[in-house]
Amino acid sequence: MFTDLLNRLFGSDPTPLPELDGRHALAGLLVRTAKTDGFYQVEEIRRIDRILAATYGLNPVEAAKLRAESERLEAQAPEDGRFASAVCERLDREHREAVLTAMWRVALADGVEKLEEEAYLNRAGERLGLDEDATLRARKAAETADPLNY
Repeated sequence: MFTDLLNRLFGSDPTPLPELDGRHALAGLLVRTAKTDGFYQVEEIRRIDRILAATYGLNPVEAAKLRAESERLEAQAPEDGRFASAVCERLDREHREAVLTAMWRVALADGVEKLEEEAYLNRAGERLGLDEDATLRARKAAETADPLNY
């Protein structure tokens, strides 16, 4: 029993993460963005669901299900950039910048700007293969977007 406890605390997880598809990778990035500051707020969850619904043509229940599945994946995944890598492999530069804009929209959904979120989103921009100018454009687009439009 003691050995089992030590293995759980310090051992590697014997269950590897599943291969990420594009939908779960994007949703994982959005969830991780929302959780970066240590608070996962209702406004952020609603914004994630609206982004997923608009992006993939999902109804509210389907979007919430995708988010919930991605929450479980995000909870298991280390902060190693695997979500960003999966997105980067599948999308061109223009669409990666749109992903970063969506991430900024989630970060700004609660109306409070936090240094942790800004630092995370700057790293995410780099991991998505975007330069500083693209990161600034994504942030500006998120700040000026209509809050009712996902």
